[in-house]
Amino acid sequence: MVPPAKQAYRRLLAEKFLGGRTRILAFRNKPPEPQGMLQQISAETQTSSQINPAKQHRKIPKFAERTLDAPGVVDDYYLNVLDWGSKNVVSIALENTLYLWNSSDSSTSELVTVDDDNGPITSVSWSCEGQHIAIGLNSSDIQLWDASSSRKLRTLQGVHESRVGSLAWNSNILTTGGMDGKIVNNDVRMRSHIVQTYRGHEAEVCGLRWSGSCQQLASGGNDNLVHIWDASMASSNPALGHTRWLHRFIDHLSAVKALAWCPFQSNLLASGGGGNDRCIKFWNTHTGLCLNSVDTGAQVCALIWNKNEKELLSACGFIQKPLILWKYPSMVKLAELEGHTSRVLCLAQSPDGSTVASVAADETLRFWNVFGTSEALKPAAKTVHTGMFNSFSHIR
Repeated sequence: MVPPAKQAYRRLLAEKFLGGRTRILAFRNKPPEPQGMLQQISAETQTSSQINPAKQHRKIPKFAERTLDAPGVVDDYYLNVLDWGSKNVVSIALENTLYLWNSSDSSTSELVTVDDDNGPITSVSWSCEGQHIAIGLNSSDIQLWDASSSRKLRTLQGVHESRVGSLAWNSNILTTGGMDGKIVNNDVRMRSHIVQTYRGHEAEVCGLRWSGSCQQLASGGNDNLVHIWDASMASSNPALGHTRWLHRFIDHLSAVKALAWCPFQSNLLASGGGGNDRCIKFWNTHTGLCLNSVDTGAQVCALIWNKNEKELLSACGFIQKPLILWKYPSMVKLAELEGHTSRVLCLAQSPDGSTVASVAADETLRFWNVFGTSEALKPAAKTVHTGMFNSFSHIR
């Protein structure tokens, strides 16, 4: 039996702390609505979600949106036989013939067929304005053509001693790289067109790329070297003989053809090595430091950056899915594109940056909407596979 004093003590506690209730938890009424600060937080959260909706992840197509036949493409790692001009025209060299494919209306034309003494065509490059095109030949000559009038403007001779496998434009300067290891700047407006010579490679120059600012030139060669040349250091004094490089990168273990300047960081260069190297390396061209190296497991033939996202597309040789899209800087694989059955030789990017063209040793030219559809693009055509040059059925 509880003593009266203890009972009185319990009643007093209940009155003070429980308000006369016998149970601590009593669900008799609905919980009160949020008031004051809670209502403000709730309203701000809803408004914020309406103003800043979650970013939609784009779907990356794993198959080409268009496939064209490219019979006779030369299966040579060191050549650069594909380019996409600023007027939306693709140029591709098939043995001795250069074809133009207009992406706007899907029309095809033959620009030139060189004779066997000069061919095959070993490199092509559109000028910046997209009207003129340079053609490097196996004979060491370089031809300049006006694509709009299908007229040859001039032939540059005596620049190299052997085939010209790489070309790059910088305004009126056409930079050429040859099997002789030389890199030459040619001012196409001048009769005596050779204005600078860069000497640093001991084997064929198979990759050339001017930076977006046109102040630095990257070159890759079959001597496993990458050079960075600074335009401001270039000398036109013939007595000096050549211009010295700004940086020399010796880390690759095989030929370097794949070079790509980053569109969102001007001093960032990506380079890819051949079969004995298999790596994509990233360089700070101001400091000369290697920032990262990623083993792709296959020969790296070409690289292209996405202009709108931090992504890099690589083209590789001798693997089942030779096109790989990487997230930068983590270098996580975002997608592996399917279709080519042999190594991809060259890549080219559309003027708006959304589409990439690839030509491979399987003799197909494929178009991939890998970087997303631009508003300026008309609706993409359905995937088709047709003869690219069916107007020229005599081409084998």
